[in-house]
Amino acid sequence: MSDKQAITPDRSLPSGYRIGIVGGGQLAKMTSLPALMLGCEIVILERNPGTPSSSLAAEVLHGDWDDPTNLIQLAERVDVVTLENEFVDANSLQKLEDAGHKLYPSANTISLVQDKLIQKQTLLKSGISVAPFAAVSSKQDIIEQAEKLNWPLVLKARRNGYDGKGNATLQSAADIDQAWEKLGGDNRELYVEAFCPFKAELAVMVTRSITGKMVTYPVVESIQRDHICHIVKAPANVDVNLTKQAETIACSAVEAIDGIGTIGVEMFLTEDNQIILNEMAPRVHNSGHYSIEACICSQFENHVRAILGLPLGATDMISPAAVMINLLGEQEGSGYPVGIEQAMAIAGAHVHVYGKAKTNIGRKMGHITAIGETAESAENIAQQAATCIRFGAET
Repeated sequence: MSDKQAITPDRSLPSGYRIGIVGGGQLAKMTSLPALMLGCEIVILERNPGTPSSSLAAEVLHGDWDDPTNLIQLAERVDVVTLENEFVDANSLQKLEDAGHKLYPSANTISLVQDKLIQKQTLLKSGISVAPFAAVSSKQDIIEQAEKLNWPLVLKARRNGYDGKGNATLQSAADIDQAWEKLGGDNRELYVEAFCPFKAELAVMVTRSITGKMVTYPVVESIQRDHICHIVKAPANVDVNLTKQAETIACSAVEAIDGIGTIGVEMFLTEDNQIILNEMAPRVHNSGHYSIEACICSQFENHVRAILGLPLGATDMISPAAVMINLLGEQEGSGYPVGIEQAMAIAGAHVHVYGKAKTNIGRKMGHITAIGETAESAENIAQQAATCIRFGAET
C-alpha cells in the first residue's frame, strides 16, 4: 500500500478532528477516551440507546448500521469513520466509501475478514499457516470432511460469531445434529476446521497507520473459559524466537487484508512450537486492554493516531508484567458493579466498568488490570479485585 496523507481536519473545531464510530459499546468507549484527550470529537452510530460510549459522544445517531443511508449520515458529520466491530455489512460500507467518505479499516478489509471462510482463504493465499478448513452446506458435507480432516472438527458460523457463540466442537458424527441446530445450519452459512491441539493461545495487537507505518504490541497469552477470554498475560512466557515469529505472522496477516488501525491477531501455539493463526479482528481487541495501563501508548490511542495519520506511539511496556482479567456477568440482572468499593481498595488494581445497563451470563461487563514485576504478582492483585465485583446481583 502506498503512503497516504494524514486526514485534513475540520478547522471549525478547536483541535480539528471529528471521528465517527460505528457501534457504541465498550470498545467505542475506550477508543473515545484517548480521542477526547487529543482534542477530537466523537459521533456514534448505534442501533440501541444507552450504550456505554453514549456519554462521551458529541452526537449519537440511532439506526441500523447496515443501512447505507445511516452510515453516510454519520460520515457527513465527521472527518473519518471507524468501526468497533467487524459485523457491519461490507457492501453498505462500500457505499459510504463510494460517496467519497474516509473509512478505516476499509470496506474491502471488512469484506475479507467478516466472513471467516474468506478470511481463512485470504490468509492461506498469503502463505500464513491456518488450520485445514472447508465450507459445508449440509450435515453430509461434515461427515465427508471428517474423512479428510479427521475428528474432532470445529463447526463454525462464517459470520457474526464471537465469544464462542458461533462455534461447536464435534468429537464424532454423533455431535453433528445438536451442533447444526445450535448454529442454525439450515439458515446460516457454516464451515469446518480441523481441531488444532495447542498448548497455549497467543495474541498480538498490531497498529497500522494510513501512512503505512506499523507497530506491534507485546505477544500475550490469553486463557479462555467456555470460549470467552478470561485472563490475558503480558508478555507471553515464550522464547524470543517464538515471539519474533508471532510478530512476523501478525504483521503479515494485517498486510494481507490491508488493515488500517489497531487489529487483533489470535494464534495457537502447538505442542511442537508451531504457530497457527486462529482468527483476526480488524479493530481494537480484548487481548489488548492491558495496554491502557501497561504500555506507553495504548492500543486505543494508537488506533486514533493511525486512522488520522498522526505519529504512532511507543508500544513498550512500562513494567515487566501485566495481567488483565475480564469481568463477566454471572446471571441476568442489573449492570451495577456490586463490590466495586472493595475492588478499588486493593492497591495496584485498575478497575474498568463498561457501564452496560443490563448483564447476562458471560457478558463482558468490565475488566481489571494490574501491573507488576512478575506475572504472578500482577495476577494476584488482579484476581483479588476481580473476585470482589459481581454483576446482576441486588444493589
